[in-house]
Amino acid sequence: MTFEKHVAIDFTKVKPSVMKMQGISETTMTEHFKLYNGYVNKYNEVMEQIEALSNDDVKAGQITHSKIRSLKTALAFALGGTINHEVYFHNLGGSGGKPSGKLISQIEKDFGSYERFEAELRGTAMAARGWAFLCWNKDMKRLLIVIGDDQSTFPVWNSRLLLACDVYEHAYYLDYKTGRAAYLDAFFKNVDWKDVETRFEMALK
Repeated sequence: MTFEKHVAIDFTKVKPSVMKMQGISETTMTEHFKLYNGYVNKYNEVMEQIEALSNDDVKAGQITHSKIRSLKTALAFALGGTINHEVYFHNLGGSGGKPSGKLISQIEKDFGSYERFEAELRGTAMAARGWAFLCWNKDMKRLLIVIGDDQSTFPVWNSRLLLACDVYEHAYYLDYKTGRAAYLDAFFKNVDWKDVETRFEMALK
């Protein structure tokens, strides 16, 4: 039993526009990529350790402490940190503004207007301890804005992640210190709505 290691994306090459954004510095992004690489490395390490467990260790799960519990909680955190950041970095490097096409139509249907949608996403990001997410729920057939207090909390089952807003302090402290609201102004100026629209189109299929 072997797994294929996850390879970190080099966003400086895949999407160089993320290094030249309004209000989010190249220094911040360079440091942020280091953190993301750490999540990828930890995911690979944890998966290797899970595969190395004996059948007895796998079966000896216990809620207070056990090898399988420790590794499975670490796996969720490391994998969440990997995926959340990959979506976040892909979502950035654009020119902001408003989305178009099917996405703006769905936003207006589910939130009443783009202005209400942005206000709710901003408010959710200000209230979150780690992340604010826009996702498409396939069961309800609607967009939802939800909180993620860390890398692996509050998943909404059968949903597709479309837009991720990182509000951990590492995402903005170098540029804004504790000024999260100013960082969110910059975030919206740099959203790549084409990327979000593509994710929405894929979610509908």
